[in-house]
Amino acid sequence: MFLIFAYSALLLAGIVISQTADLSAVHVLLEIATTFCLAYIMLEVGLEFTINKSRWKSYISDFGIAMTAAVFPWVLCAVYLLGVLQLSAKEAVLVGLAAAPTSAGVLFAMLSAVGLGATWLFQKARILAIFDDLGTILLIIPLQILLVGFKPELVVVVILSVGLLAAAYRWLNCVPGPTSQPWMLVYSGILVTMLIWLEHTTHIHLEILIPSFALGCLLQSPHMAKLYPLHEETHLEPDRGGARVLDRGIKGAFMLLVGCSLPKIELGEMSWGVVAVHVLLLTVLSNLGKCFPIFCYRNEVPLRQRLALSIAMFPRGEVGAGVLLIALSYGFGGWAASLAALSLALNLLLTGVFIYIVIRLIAPAKT
Repeated sequence: MFLIFAYSALLLAGIVISQTADLSAVHVLLEIATTFCLAYIMLEVGLEFTINKSRWKSYISDFGIAMTAAVFPWVLCAVYLLGVLQLSAKEAVLVGLAAAPTSAGVLFAMLSAVGLGATWLFQKARILAIFDDLGTILLIIPLQILLVGFKPELVVVVILSVGLLAAAYRWLNCVPGPTSQPWMLVYSGILVTMLIWLEHTTHIHLEILIPSFALGCLLQSPHMAKLYPLHEETHLEPDRGGARVLDRGIKGAFMLLVGCSLPKIELGEMSWGVVAVHVLLLTVLSNLGKCFPIFCYRNEVPLRQRLALSIAMFPRGEVGAGVLLIALSYGFGGWAASLAALSLALNLLLTGVFIYIVIRLIAPAKT
């Protein structure tokens, strides 16, 4: 549990820094550093993502469940922003989307830190979290078309995203190459550099999530059991001192940088009491929407594990913050984005609590 509290403390420190210091001078460096850490985390996720291709139909079901678990929080929060806070439809839909994605990076870092990497919950949560993150990224594209009209660059983003995911599935764990922590840092740096170059030369903005995850999927996993190449592998944390320190240092830095990336809170004439009520209600609605998996997987696990899976999907992070930054870039700022940011921050700060509840739910019953 120490790592959970350490990550949460780093996140809180980042939030305090974002609200008390002027980071505009280092905004670009902050964005690059956050993207770099996220690339590392998603490379690791992809490296551990081995599926049984003979059961591809089950993954279609998982994708449907993940998308539903992403759409429900989005719709609930958008309706609240539209009906209660009287936002415009476009602003409510875009700002509300920040509630949709589970933070794959935060979730995997936390679950692996407490030794849940080999459980059914982790195997299922990593699939659902990745699917709903990817689904949210794809949902941003039609919303951008709605806001600014059709642009050819968006079509290219869709083609690149689908192509990378198709390649990751076709050549899953087929590319030999070093996969130690230092090499993953090298890969992360190359990916970030390539995406920056792509944006500066073609004005095509491709999120780091899909390329880094796809590259991790392509690389041969060192943990894959050679005798059982068609079966899902278990998640293993680095077992060497230096590698473990480096791995946890990158993930801790990511938590700090996510907090630093949150926009300034602007509340206007709204009192903090009213703000607290709105933030709490938005947080409850977003997490209520994430509870859809409770009604699924009845033939696989009992209710307690399904509830634990739903709660494991509560943490928000990099993709949700990215949606807020997109909303700010379209001029949808002010108190509406601040409320969404505070709700996102509250979910992030409660991540340790969520994981603790998950641990208690899946713990063996005492006899």
